[in-house]
Amino acid sequence: MAYYYDNLKLDKGMYQEAGRSFSQVLESLDPSERYKGTSLEGLDAFQRQLKRFDIKVKGAGSDVVEKFFRTSDAAVLFPEYISRTVRQGMEEGDILPQITAAVTTIDGMDYRSITSEASGEEKELKGVEEGAAIPETTIKVQANLVKLHKRGRMLVATYEAIRFQKLDLFSVTLRQIGAHIARTHLEDAVEVLINGDGNENPAERTALAGGTLDYSALVDFWAKFDPYVMNTLLVSGDVMLQMLKLPEFQNPLTGLNFQGTGKLATPLGAALLRTSVLPEKTAVGLDRRFALEMVQSGEVMVEYDKLIDRQLERAAITTVSGFAKVFPEASRVLEL
Repeated sequence: MAYYYDNLKLDKGMYQEAGRSFSQVLESLDPSERYKGTSLEGLDAFQRQLKRFDIKVKGAGSDVVEKFFRTSDAAVLFPEYISRTVRQGMEEGDILPQITAAVTTIDGMDYRSITSEASGEEKELKGVEEGAAIPETTIKVQANLVKLHKRGRMLVATYEAIRFQKLDLFSVTLRQIGAHIARTHLEDAVEVLINGDGNENPAERTALAGGTLDYSALVDFWAKFDPYVMNTLLVSGDVMLQMLKLPEFQNPLTGLNFQGTGKLATPLGAALLRTSVLPEKTAVGLDRRFALEMVQSGEVMVEYDKLIDRQLERAAITTVSGFAKVFPEASRVLEL
């Protein structure tokens, strides 16, 4: 049985369509709906192209890099393969989704987030008498733009150096690049949570007298979040050690959960996330439903011209993203 994907003409112009990624362009030309009930169901348009050229990108039987460059059409797939593998590295072990309330994708470089007052009378749902005005909550555009940062790595290699390398091994390097980019994104997010996004909204800081953490101090910190809920706690490595030594964390059920899943939850019900991007003796509590917005300009970008025409040499792998605080009171800093 002949399929449309077998005869699809590929060219690097598919990377240049405004507002659409290569995968989206490919999917529009070869919709996955056509393959329902067939052996190709479950594959997206890019994966079907890999099958078309018999390119295996992972596993013990993975092909060599050279396989992408045996035809001009197959070479067009190489930048997308790099982009997807870098994204995979960004997602592995990434804790950003656990602290981000929303992700906004834009086409430009300028973006203003929104906020509203959620304290005092504006957070109360009062009874409304007949004919009386309904209380208002005002949503406002932030005064300052969200700062977007371009992050990335330069991939430097000659085609001769990697042409016979297995794609499975080459993917390890690409995933490491993704992991480095994800860490930098986390550093940007923590910076905004602590110091604000430039709109006079730094997190409120609580300093512990004597620098010693105990359960009572955690409870007091947790109580400051009303009307929000401290459901996530980011901590530095030294703070994590102090918390694990507290008697309340030695509850057998807490230990069993940690040993079985590798995940820790505080006795207060907050997910506990350790990260080395935090300064020592620092913890950041937040209500992940309302604290942080991630803004990104497109997806992972790869210099496709150099990869297709010059067969590597030097090619930049970049992302453009930034962070904004949605409700400033939804995150607080605890300093030991």
